[in-house]
Amino acid sequence: MKIIETTQQIAQELNIQLLQIQSTVELLNAGNTIPFIARYRKEMTGNLDETQIEAIQDRWQYLEELEERRQAIFQSIEKQGKLTDALKRKLQETSSKQQLEDLYLPYKPKRRTRAMIAKEKGLEPLAQLLLNTKTHKTEIDQWIGLFLANTEFPAEDPPLSPEQVMRHAQDIIAEMITEHAESRDIVRKLTFQKGQFVSKAKPDYVDQPSKFEMYYDFQEAVRQIPAHRYMALRRGEKENILKLSLEVAEDKIYQALHPHWLADASPDALPYLEQALQDAYHRLLSISIETDIRLEVRQQAEESSIELFSKNLRQLLLQPPGGQCMVLGLDPGYRTGTKWALVDTTGKFIDHGVIYPAPPQKKIENSEKVLRQIIQTHSVKIIAIGNGTASREVQRFVQNFLKSEKSSIICVIVNESGASIYSASEVGREEFPDLDLTVRGAISIARRYQDPLAELVKIDPKSIGVGQYQHDVNASKLQRSLSRTVESCVNYVGVDLNTASVQLLTYVAGITPSVARHVVKHRNQHGSFQKRTELHKVDGIGPRIFEQSAGFLRIPTSNNPLDRSAVHPESYSVVEQMAKDHNISVDELVGNTPVLQSISLEDYVSSQAGQYTLKDILEELKKPGRDPRSDHQAVQFNDGIETINDLQIGMKLSGVVTNMTHFGAFVDVGVHQDGLVHISEMSTRFIKNPMEICSIGQQVAVYVKQADTVRQRIALSMIAPKQEKTPPNKKSNRRSHKAESFSSSDDFRATLAKLEENWQHSK
Repeated sequence: MKIIETTQQIAQELNIQLLQIQSTVELLNAGNTIPFIARYRKEMTGNLDETQIEAIQDRWQYLEELEERRQAIFQSIEKQGKLTDALKRKLQETSSKQQLEDLYLPYKPKRRTRAMIAKEKGLEPLAQLLLNTKTHKTEIDQWIGLFLANTEFPAEDPPLSPEQVMRHAQDIIAEMITEHAESRDIVRKLTFQKGQFVSKAKPDYVDQPSKFEMYYDFQEAVRQIPAHRYMALRRGEKENILKLSLEVAEDKIYQALHPHWLADASPDALPYLEQALQDAYHRLLSISIETDIRLEVRQQAEESSIELFSKNLRQLLLQPPGGQCMVLGLDPGYRTGTKWALVDTTGKFIDHGVIYPAPPQKKIENSEKVLRQIIQTHSVKIIAIGNGTASREVQRFVQNFLKSEKSSIICVIVNESGASIYSASEVGREEFPDLDLTVRGAISIARRYQDPLAELVKIDPKSIGVGQYQHDVNASKLQRSLSRTVESCVNYVGVDLNTASVQLLTYVAGITPSVARHVVKHRNQHGSFQKRTELHKVDGIGPRIFEQSAGFLRIPTSNNPLDRSAVHPESYSVVEQMAKDHNISVDELVGNTPVLQSISLEDYVSSQAGQYTLKDILEELKKPGRDPRSDHQAVQFNDGIETINDLQIGMKLSGVVTNMTHFGAFVDVGVHQDGLVHISEMSTRFIKNPMEICSIGQQVAVYVKQADTVRQRIALSMIAPKQEKTPPNKKSNRRSHKAESFSSSDDFRATLAKLEENWQHSK
């Protein structure tokens, strides 16, 4: 019965049909992977996509955890003998962990409190008397007098005064208010709606510059604060630079609580209850609610940051591949030279070395000789240069060399984010144990061009350098989200079974790290796979793993065209029947658009293949094994612009987006320092999300707004500046304007803060 209720609740929350929820939960509980369900079980889910299936899985897990906690609370309160039918009903009806904990709070074992001490003294009846709507002053005084004269309780030393007795009774009432679930809910909602986060600089930093300067005297509404600003405030607080607090008008709090605690109070008890209410809020409730809200806002900020990180990672992983060709990878450097590594069409390492085309050595002739020899010996098609230190100098050298040689070889810049992490990682050492880590970096750069996805999966996603505040969010949640993203991308593209690394295979649906190692071991011992069914010979791969993974594994050299496609082996018979019905072979059917367009899906609907599956099969047969990623385009930076010192205000530049945040995009313009396009500078129209305008890997045109050569910071805009007439022979004036611009901005962060302030105001 509980399962039915849970699926009904999820269906209502996600606005998905109940049968779709039930089927999806059944598939997930049976151990099916999300990519497999989304691709090959569309009939059962009603064509739900991966995002919807993930949402169902997450909500199902949340509700299961909620139910587990509910049962534990039932047992705890029942042991105390306090589980009434009314309380049980309230606990049963709640669908929020926070509400559940609020209801449990009065019964939750806790350390000794002031209210407990007051109860031990026998003052609970006085608290109840004060709460009685008909209580008179004489009753209160009489009760206190009798209490002080009573010898039943241990005598106090020194004896309690009437005022102390009253304060003890108020302690009991204060705790009652604090633990009252409805009151907590009222204060929490009001604080969230009307509260302000306020930050101040700690005394030691008031006059000291830091990356948190814009928050030295800052406040923003709780309900409006963006994820990136709250994460920044938390980091500033954690680094002991900022003092962060949550402030709300207390009169509004008391006004909201008045109907529950003061409205029906007797006039004689009212002053004492008002004092108890104020004490409850100041000493207990405000602190507790601030903790709750900060936790809630932090969780929301973390979820937003994790979502952004995952979207960025997906864009990065799905960047267009260069394809199978001979690539020379260059890892630029100054003093230690530029490391080069050659890989063949499958990414196999061939040779490596070092050249010195950049300062200080600048051995141009020798470097050209080495390049010429490599090109003459091998059929190099692409020279891929990492975008790190000295990349522009090395690019200029290579381009000049290719031009002088009248060569058709293409020179490209490759984003090398994370390459150094891979070079020093256990994966890198295991793959190339005899090579220096700098050589591994050059190999990684070459492979990045061939297939970014296959190379990036070898790096911990957190180290790739996209997103914001990834080190400040819940590590397990981040890892889970990023692993899901990588798995989704790998299975979306598909994997070449005969060239895939252990790391890449690990992300294929159904394949574990140990099974991936067995696949590579079998491949090394027995040679390339010729057909998918040979997977059954691999240790650890049974019918279940084969079912989950086979459709995502491709064998481009197989004689069976279906093994080269995304058609699942369980549907081969359907394709064979289609070919038979048209008196042609499967080979002749694949790619045969006229025949494929003439096929009526209704003729092949069965319990194994429905309309969704058959439609996918036909689409795949039209372009079998087609890479869903777009075609690769080389990034072209502006000639002559190589360092931040070359930038001029208003200058138009070509760049590529390297990172997306909630407040804007970072763009590489080829000067070794990414510039920030603030969200307010991305469009002339209002936008909420920078991803409405661009994405990672996209080539964009930007204009220089600010270039701080001291702090190495660049502010860019995607909005063309208004064209102003420049008087003739005013070149020197233009330079002085640039200098004036720098002198008028004491801190580049202040410029960005002002941009953001203007943007918030425009909203």
